[in-house]
Amino acid sequence: MLYAALAVLFGLAVLVWSADRFIDGAAATTRHFGMPPLLVGMVIVGFGTSAPEMVVSVLSATDGSPGIALGNAYGSNITNIALILGITALISPIAVQKQILRGEMPVLLAVTLLTAILLWDKDLSRTDGWLMLAVLAGYMTHSVWQAWRGNTAPAEANDHGELLPLKQGIAWLLAGLALLVASSRLLVWGATGIAQNLGVSDLLIGLTVVAIGTSLPELASSVMAAKKGEHDIAVGNVIGSNLFNTLAVVGLAATIHPMPVAAEILHRDLPVMGALTLLLPLLCLNGSIGRIKGAILFAAYLAYTACLLLQVL
Repeated sequence: MLYAALAVLFGLAVLVWSADRFIDGAAATTRHFGMPPLLVGMVIVGFGTSAPEMVVSVLSATDGSPGIALGNAYGSNITNIALILGITALISPIAVQKQILRGEMPVLLAVTLLTAILLWDKDLSRTDGWLMLAVLAGYMTHSVWQAWRGNTAPAEANDHGELLPLKQGIAWLLAGLALLVASSRLLVWGATGIAQNLGVSDLLIGLTVVAIGTSLPELASSVMAAKKGEHDIAVGNVIGSNLFNTLAVVGLAATIHPMPVAAEILHRDLPVMGALTLLLPLLCLNGSIGRIKGAILFAAYLAYTACLLLQVL
């Protein structure tokens, strides 16, 4: 039990650090090759901050722990909206542009509806997984085309005003990816061990410990973006991450290892995720998520977590 707990703590720490290095390395590498700023932000931030969830869920599915795989993905989506946006808005109110309301949010709502349809038969097959990946590929292709069409000049620097040398960017990219896989493997092993020792389901561990841990990159980037006045990044980071979690994370896990869907996911977690996804555009209608709305989101997350814990006690 002690070794499993240490594995989770150490795995989470390395996971967050390696995800940050992976994003920096990938961003620097792509900028050196002249990719447009919008495309860099969409692909690197969206994929990079979801990389921990992706690796953890794939490894969990391979190891025969579907609860962690699905709990991690859907728990991260709940965490992103309720906890991350809630905390971010409490620290600094978030301005939301109409473009996000008209563009990305309807896509997220449609993807969430697709998820409910695919999960309704309590089974995620390889066909379901390939369908999710195909939808993601179509959306990404459209987004890439839009980004290239609207590009005026390639990005020249990172958020700190300095562009990493190409060799250093590639080194961070490869090292970050390797550590990402290794720390995710350690995290899955530790979380599974804790679940077995405590007699709780791996789904619960995936929804709580693993989901929060793998969402730390999103939390850090959203808070920093809001404090710097980059409100589009704060909101777009959450929306993009949820799209990747729902389509790429679950899709990859299902194509590697088809898995059953626990009844709790259909009756508890999916409705909560759907309700928060529907609530998000409503909170943004007046163009901002203030501290009161942030408090509502944060309270919703606390209530959901309390519900999970009460079912165990």
